[in-house]
Amino acid sequence: MRKITAMAKELTSLPSLTADLTETGIPSFPLSGKTALVTGGSRGIGASVARQLAEFGADIAINYRSKAPRAQNVAHAIMALGRNALLLQGDITNQTDVTSMFEQLQSEWGRLDILVLNASGGLEKGKSAGYAMALNLTAQVNLVMAAFPLMQPGSCIVFVTSHLAHFYGVKPVHDGYGPVAASKKAGEDALRKMIPELSRRGIRLVVVSGDLIEGTITPKLLQRQSPGLIEERRRASGSLPDVEEFAAAIARCAIPNTYETGHTIYVGSTE
Repeated sequence: MRKITAMAKELTSLPSLTADLTETGIPSFPLSGKTALVTGGSRGIGASVARQLAEFGADIAINYRSKAPRAQNVAHAIMALGRNALLLQGDITNQTDVTSMFEQLQSEWGRLDILVLNASGGLEKGKSAGYAMALNLTAQVNLVMAAFPLMQPGSCIVFVTSHLAHFYGVKPVHDGYGPVAASKKAGEDALRKMIPELSRRGIRLVVVSGDLIEGTITPKLLQRQSPGLIEERRRASGSLPDVEEFAAAIARCAIPNTYETGHTIYVGSTE
């Protein structure tokens, strides 16, 4: 773990997420005093979620597997907002790493209010046939189990998925993505089966599912196998959500008294 104690000298400005909350009756900093862990938080959607949760007032633990400089940049941006940041390096498919991450959270903060299950994959080269299930199913369940001792009533878990996975078995899947979609769907189903236990503990589970997200790696990898896929999907749906839009939907789920447990938020067209 790296605990960030110095501010970055140069930071890109972040769009204000709190300015439009007053019209909804939500406080400007609805997560003030809360702590959050974002898996896969060093880049892309995870990095944006981490920053947006911090803008809502939360202190952020950033899990990353290997991109330390990127994770440090996210941590500096969080601290520029006046929040605390922790860097938790670890492979979530490695139970020893997971145990170490939560021991460090216990030591530093003593609790966890928000768990964002963002890290996923399965299209990486050189991985075993069972890697997608290990990452998108087994690791997600293990993270929730490891978080239980730190999560009090009123806490929230957000599971991040895609329409391709959420609707697996109902709608067609792009070539090469079947095993990943199946594993993500299995992970979602497993977490939904835990809702009775989560409810007993006073913990909400919210699922956020997205269309192809502009600028992210998965559409780019899929397009290598199916040239023109992104533009075809953009035409069919009218537009595709971008990283900031998708991350904003995820971050808002963590605000208390928003969505009930088991609720699914759809970002982008489901048609």
